[in-house]
Amino acid sequence: MFLALTEKANAVVKQHFSGVDLNAVWTVPKESSFGDASLSLPLQLASKLKQKPRDVAQIFVDALTGADGIEKVEIAGAGYVNVWLTPAGLLRELSQTREACVPAVKREKERPVIVEYSQPNIAKPLGIHHILSTVVGQTISNLYRHLGYSTVAINHLGDWGTQFGKLAVAVEKWGKKPVEKMTLGDFLELYVRFHDEVEKDETLEDAARAAFRKLEEKDPALTQFWQIVVKTTMREVEAVYERLGIHFDHVHGESFYQEKMQTILDEGKKKGVFIEGEKGALIAMFPEKTGMPPAIVLKGDGSTIYHTRDLATIRYRIDTWHPQSLLYVVDVAQQLYFQQLFDMVRQLGWELPLLEHVVLGRMRFADRSMSTRKGNILRLQEVLDEAVTRAQKIIDERGDSIQTDDPRALAEMMGTGAVVYGIVSQNRKMDLIFDWDKMLSFEGNSAPYLQYTYARAKSVLRKAGAEGESEMPQVIAALTERERILIRTLLQFAAVLEDARSSHMPHTLANYLFGLCQDFNAFYNVDPIVSAAEPQRALRLALTSMTARVLKTGAEILTLRVPERM
Repeated sequence: MFLALTEKANAVVKQHFSGVDLNAVWTVPKESSFGDASLSLPLQLASKLKQKPRDVAQIFVDALTGADGIEKVEIAGAGYVNVWLTPAGLLRELSQTREACVPAVKREKERPVIVEYSQPNIAKPLGIHHILSTVVGQTISNLYRHLGYSTVAINHLGDWGTQFGKLAVAVEKWGKKPVEKMTLGDFLELYVRFHDEVEKDETLEDAARAAFRKLEEKDPALTQFWQIVVKTTMREVEAVYERLGIHFDHVHGESFYQEKMQTILDEGKKKGVFIEGEKGALIAMFPEKTGMPPAIVLKGDGSTIYHTRDLATIRYRIDTWHPQSLLYVVDVAQQLYFQQLFDMVRQLGWELPLLEHVVLGRMRFADRSMSTRKGNILRLQEVLDEAVTRAQKIIDERGDSIQTDDPRALAEMMGTGAVVYGIVSQNRKMDLIFDWDKMLSFEGNSAPYLQYTYARAKSVLRKAGAEGESEMPQVIAALTERERILIRTLLQFAAVLEDARSSHMPHTLANYLFGLCQDFNAFYNVDPIVSAAEPQRALRLALTSMTARVLKTGAEILTLRVPERM
């Protein structure tokens, strides 16, 4: 942000504070009364050099006063430097916003970032709670990719484990049709029945474990059964992904690592990381100071477990991609699990990338909890359908006031967008209480508000015959209050993208876009655009064009779509 100002400030550092390894970072003050740009660097320099902050700030004020594009410079508070830019100076700085709308040149020499998200379990439908990891993970992946990072997006499927033994037992005992004819709903019903029946007959658990053991031993009949269940599940899951704009570079199930686990177990035993526990199980122990309990990596009957497969997963990803970071977008309930996993790989002595559990809050119902075992799961598909139905009702009620050639497509865009925005606009670390009306809101800070603002901007440009890239005028004598506010907001886009990426906090971007919508609509309602005299007309059309471009770019990163008409 503020490229020209940054160059000037860094030149001051080089001239007056040589040998100090600090660079200027300008921010946009919350209140316009504090200028267009603010610099805290004098405070840092003063602390480092044991000087008075305001004396250091004065050096910057003297150097910047009267410079091209600068209207006024002042010292504020303990030693901040506030700058007011001329209209021409402000407009020049917008070049960085324009560039931020274009995907950055790929960082070919850097190692990739791996983002793992969604992680559905096979034989179970996507529940509404799955949207947290799915959408937040996709947005984080989009941010990295947009900013030029080599990015590998991975869906890690829960397609292995004792649950397949349970399902195999249930299908054999209570299935009423061939497995090839069964739907995902049938599988869920049988899975729920297994857990109901096991409360009356505990031997079913032993039968399930035995069935999974046979699957691990590559029993032909169970392998074919497993393959059919995976295919049936993915057909439905991929339809939901397509609807939400979710895309992966690789989809690997836990089964993919079946042949890769034994070498990890052997290595762990050799290095003393895995030791024998009760009944021949293998366990990992952790330093007492961590407070973590032991973790099983191999059951006494020789069956593998989640940790076994995740250890093989990390080894495979390191060997295949040599990543700089490996991010797991998973809810907070798995915090201990990942602490144990990361500690294990450190004990193994591997050369590791940055390992991060990107923590998500949990989704809850106001009146009940979700549980696949109990069958009270709210399907994501059903939520999206309901959202689209409500959006269609609004479109029908507003009649001719809604401008669209395809009402059904617009309803889909609004409905799915409302659900997605309900996720990405919230701090990912906070728990989310599922509420139909709040989740599907079309008012205020919502996807339809963003979509409507974008469509409004595009409508203005069509009316003015300026649907292409509008050129910013070179000379503007003065700016109105609303023009200046809108420009100041547009200037923050590049910094917001970087902040959202580095913090893995998509709501930072969502909140920025909401603020931009508010500032544009306030500008639209006060300053005439198409009817304005030149050069103000050209300026306002250029600001409208840039607003539309930023909204579209930001929305697509958040996995939202925006309509050209609405």
